Amino acid sequence: MLGGAQGPGAAEKPGEDAGMLGGMQGCSGGSWPWLASSSSSVTGDVVQDIIPQSQVLELPAAKITTLKQKQQVSRDVSATEMRLVHLDLKGAAPRVSYLEQVFPLLSQLGANGVLMEYEDMFPFKGELEILRSPYAYRSMLVPLSKVHTYVGQLGPCGQGARGGGGRGTAPTLCPLPWHPPLSLSCPPSEEDIERIQQLAEKHKLEVVPLVQTFGHVEFILKHEKYQHLREVERFPNSFNPHVPDTLALLKSLLSQVIEKHRRSSWIHIGADEVFHLGEGMDSKNWMSHNKGDVGTMYLKHIQEVLGFLTAQFWGLRVLMWDDMLRKISVGALRESGIARHVSPVVWFYAPDFEAEQIEQFLTKYVESGFEAVWFASAFKGTTGPAQAWTPLSSHLRNHLSWLKVMQAVPRLAPLRLQGVVLTGWQRYDHYSVLCELLPVSIPSLAICLQTLVNGGFTEEAKRKVLEVLGLESVQLEQSACEGRGEFPGVEIYRMVEQVHGHLKESILKALEEERLHEDWEGFVRELRAQLERIYFPDTVEEWMEENVNPYLDQLRDLVRDYRAIIRLKGRPKAM
Repeated sequence: MLGGAQGPGAAEKPGEDAGMLGGMQGCSGGSWPWLASSSSSVTGDVVQDIIPQSQVLELPAAKITTLKQKQQVSRDVSATEMRLVHLDLKGAAPRVSYLEQVFPLLSQLGANGVLMEYEDMFPFKGELEILRSPYAYRSMLVPLSKVHTYVGQLGPCGQGARGGGGRGTAPTLCPLPWHPPLSLSCPPSEEDIERIQQLAEKHKLEVVPLVQTFGHVEFILKHEKYQHLREVERFPNSFNPHVPDTLALLKSLLSQVIEKHRRSSWIHIGADEVFHLGEGMDSKNWMSHNKGDVGTMYLKHIQEVLGFLTAQFWGLRVLMWDDMLRKISVGALRESGIARHVSPVVWFYAPDFEAEQIEQFLTKYVESGFEAVWFASAFKGTTGPAQAWTPLSSHLRNHLSWLKVMQAVPRLAPLRLQGVVLTGWQRYDHYSVLCELLPVSIPSLAICLQTLVNGGFTEEAKRKVLEVLGLESVQLEQSACEGRGEFPGVEIYRMVEQVHGHLKESILKALEEERLHEDWEGFVRELRAQLERIYFPDTVEEWMEENVNPYLDQLRDLVRDYRAIIRLKGRPKAM
């Protein structure tokens, strides 16, 4: 859920910080934790006001250029709140092998949960199989008999269709770095989903799946099979809530995802930015016949979704983005009764905002009957749809602003803060280009998590960030890190830094100094190899096409023309 300049999808969208309650750690085995008592103790801890100022802090063998805090927090705000790190898998979904490296880091930095927005990366089955990406999480083991049927289209065994790195020889079972067509692949498997949950449990991270149930459903409605479920025929982003097949489809989606997350105590139903709601003929007819408005129509659909969840999965706690609720009257919210079954996640992504901007929403939710809320900040993916390099200062300031909001929560009793979601958007929507890659945003995530853990970017927070990431210094305003770095994907971080800072200017430099492009060609080959270690081939190709190829192609054209001129030796070109 993103908004305008602050994030994908809409204007003036708040920061996403949804966290989870203490004591929500994943249950073992295949139990259904929601069948047990779901009581939760939450408090609204007070955070002292923090005012950013420039300062350079010297630490032993390290330093951070950072924001000075006027006051320090008087007590630890981490004791009772959940801190979820949002993994937006609608683009650049990492391989499970990379998550295996990242999850321990998240836990070490203070996270106690992950919000998994699978979208088409979930291995849907049956009639929903059409929704799966070719790279959806699943078993990667394919019998050699099937490999050789398909290998003629791909080249040597173990190499992807678009040049993905692979192994030259194969054992009896070949772990492919690509996925064959669905007709040739193994039956859908939840092996990867189970592995993700095992890793999370090992590192004391609660897994909260997110399933969009109203808007941002392009990955569903783009298929001809489901076009009749669109609110407006031209746009695939929002469901028509009046077609019976819509709820039937959602029940199937939710059931498949929940079934494979038996350890989870929570589910997030999205429901943000339902663009064009009320513009379809069915909606117009409904509002006319029922003397209703868009708000009551929205709530009717949410009631149906919550009704299904509470009936089928008793005790499972539900979250939803809050932006659509802001437009609905207190009376309508109270009459709907949804406050008994769901907690709103209040999001805002701007670097600097006043607590009063959020307090007005919180006051409304208290009056509407909600007893608990979550907050949502952003550590990446909200400063531009094609942003490739994460601005550290911007995201830190977003979290400092949220800490000031947390001061207000005790004044709004009985409203309780249950947790914070640190969102990391990968696309503004299903059809948008890629934002910053996760390895590039690890320093930002570390800074933001430690800021929440310590109630500010304190001396301890700075020390912890440098120690855990293996850095010597961090320059916040320049969004630069110095030192070797020892975090997962640091090689990609350094290479993207070169692309971001030097590739474009190298074109002019190559002309001025008559230097050729061999160095960049070698660099790009190594960059591709590093990306292929973490991402599937489609992500590698998309990121390269967006951030490297346009500039490298210009460089190649310049080199080609330069060599042609040299070959002429002063002779005019042939006509």
